[in-house]
Amino acid sequence: MEKFMGPVLVAGACGVILVIGALRSRAEWLLNLMLRALLGMIAVYFINEFLAGRGIAVAVGINGITFLTSAILGFPGLAALYGLGFYQLL
Repeated sequence: MEKFMGPVLVAGACGVILVIGALRSRAEWLLNLMLRALLGMIAVYFINEFLAGRGIAVAVGINGITFLTSAILGFPGLAALYGLGFYQLL
């Protein structure tokens, strides 16, 4: 029985290291997603204020859809949302 304990411990240590690496990668991914979403919502607010100050009637709402769009796509997603808003003016 002791003969198999060494390889089992080595395999267990390798498994623990792989799990820690996967969790760290996932945590980094979630942090990146939340940071992009937060910065996207801040950008939506300031862009809406800027456009309202210029008298341009295009405003993107701050809601779950824009939150997810800015979280997943980042600033290109925000550009697409404002592009759709300007397209509706035509």
